[in-house]
Amino acid sequence: MPLAEARTKGSIDEALTHGRALLNESPLLAARQAREILAVDPANAEALRLLARSLRATGDDDSAERAELDAIAASVHDPELVQAAHALLDNALADAERILRPRLKTNPFDVAAIRMMAELAGRLGRYGDAENLLRRALELAPGFAAARGNLATVLYRQNRAPEAIAELDRLLDADPANPAHRNLKAAALGRVGGFDEAIALYEDVLQRFPDQPKVWMSYGHVLKTVGRQTDSIAAYRRAITIAPGLGEVWWSLANLKTIALDADDIAAMTAALEQTELGAEDRFHLHFALGKALEDQARAEGAFAHYAEGNRLRRAMIDYDPQEISSLVERSRALFTAEFFGTRAGHGSTAADPIFILGMPRAGSTLIEQILASHALVEGTHELPDIGAIALRLGRGDARYPECADAMNAEAFATLGNEYLERTRVNRKTNRPFFIDKMPNNWAHVPLIHLILPNAKIIDARRHPLACCFSNFKQHFARGQGFSYALEDMARYYRDYVKLMAHVDAVLPGRVHRVVHEALVDDTEAEVRRLLAYLGLDFDPGCLRFWETDRPVRTASSEQVRRPISREGLDQWQAFEPWLDLLKNALGPVLDRYPEAPPP
Repeated sequence: MPLAEARTKGSIDEALTHGRALLNESPLLAARQAREILAVDPANAEALRLLARSLRATGDDDSAERAELDAIAASVHDPELVQAAHALLDNALADAERILRPRLKTNPFDVAAIRMMAELAGRLGRYGDAENLLRRALELAPGFAAARGNLATVLYRQNRAPEAIAELDRLLDADPANPAHRNLKAAALGRVGGFDEAIALYEDVLQRFPDQPKVWMSYGHVLKTVGRQTDSIAAYRRAITIAPGLGEVWWSLANLKTIALDADDIAAMTAALEQTELGAEDRFHLHFALGKALEDQARAEGAFAHYAEGNRLRRAMIDYDPQEISSLVERSRALFTAEFFGTRAGHGSTAADPIFILGMPRAGSTLIEQILASHALVEGTHELPDIGAIALRLGRGDARYPECADAMNAEAFATLGNEYLERTRVNRKTNRPFFIDKMPNNWAHVPLIHLILPNAKIIDARRHPLACCFSNFKQHFARGQGFSYALEDMARYYRDYVKLMAHVDAVLPGRVHRVVHEALVDDTEAEVRRLLAYLGLDFDPGCLRFWETDRPVRTASSEQVRRPISREGLDQWQAFEPWLDLLKNALGPVLDRYPEAPPP
């Protein structure tokens, strides 16, 4: 259908329909049709996509990619995609989906729409779906830099840092000076322990682009991790100077826990909260930081009010169903009996490398890790996500976790154990024979750990429920701890944790070694000797001088474990007791029986 004289939208739409029909029988004719449309309407994204598909069908991949990238650039003028972009910007995800889903059903080759749908999936936490969509976009347009950057981010958020780094290297090869790509690569390097290279990358970016507050903040994070606290504070302060309303950097400063924010800081944060245009994330971060600042000044009532408001705002932003973990615990107790384990004795990988430290967050697991990482035979890594990722995968499709374990044989358990060892290898930087995985949430998967790694050691870090739960309540976690933003959710999560660990103690006596935080503080040497005996390790005096160990620490306790043990944090919750009745009532017998578990 020649278009030399065409001017109406109707005739162009007809020509596009005709061009698509030609694709299968004659890609060359389809390409000619697309070019005729573009001669009349050079910015027609659909014609550019038709040209790209036609050229790819003829084997001219380079020209096809150029056409696809031109189509993406032209899409910024597409009213429908502009509307979807505004919906994403306003976080109106349902509105964005109503636009994008039928569009992609009609035109599954619209790369710009595919990328936007991936962003939507990522916002909902469906990272697997987002990854699949982005890989499809890059299959159609390998040079689509924005989609590759998004893919690196999605991989990073799935804790697949090595893969994220590989994608970022491809971006940096094409655009070496791009600060966003370098910043993301530095964050990914930090995730897998490449701290020196990460610091060098941040410093390079900041030398070129010194007015980037979030880069200064990220730089501060990695400096904190490697123990350069003074430099970390300076980086955070520089970010605040550039962006006084950046709530996350205020929280990062407060979260060092070994410094106190002063009256000027409190005034600056209070002023920032009064800004009507302040975003929700900045707002809740500021409330958490103000809570910490006021707590340090012994102003408990004001501190609790800010902690409560920060938690309220954060809880409203997340989709957390406490019944999911309760259901997992009940189904695990029903499935994993002594008989179940007895018939599967000897299954799994024979490796004895891993030492799991698990339990509630803020229960002293970082202290235990630092003590053990001071032993000549033990390497500290960090909170590894791999057990959770394996469990999540086992429950996909028609399978249900943990019930799927009932149908698994010895080879399947061994395969999973070896997979875990392979996945975690990137985090090991020494040749020490043992390494620590201190992901606290692994308590929910202790039966799986036993089945796939029967020779691994498991340590349960337990702390007084009021001290532990309130410490979680005043801690803002970047992600992954949805239970921690409401006192009722917190108490239920703690009860579920105690219930499952008590069940494991009953069906696998002696399998798990428990470290009670208060006992460790009161008689450190006795508890350390008991712990090392469980691990089958000789006593190492370095374990009693753990604060002298020079290693990166990423958790909220990073600065605290670089000092000798103190009783300072044991009773901090007591100043807030007047506001903790809800927590006490929800904990019930778990509080009364601590450190033992209530009877079934």
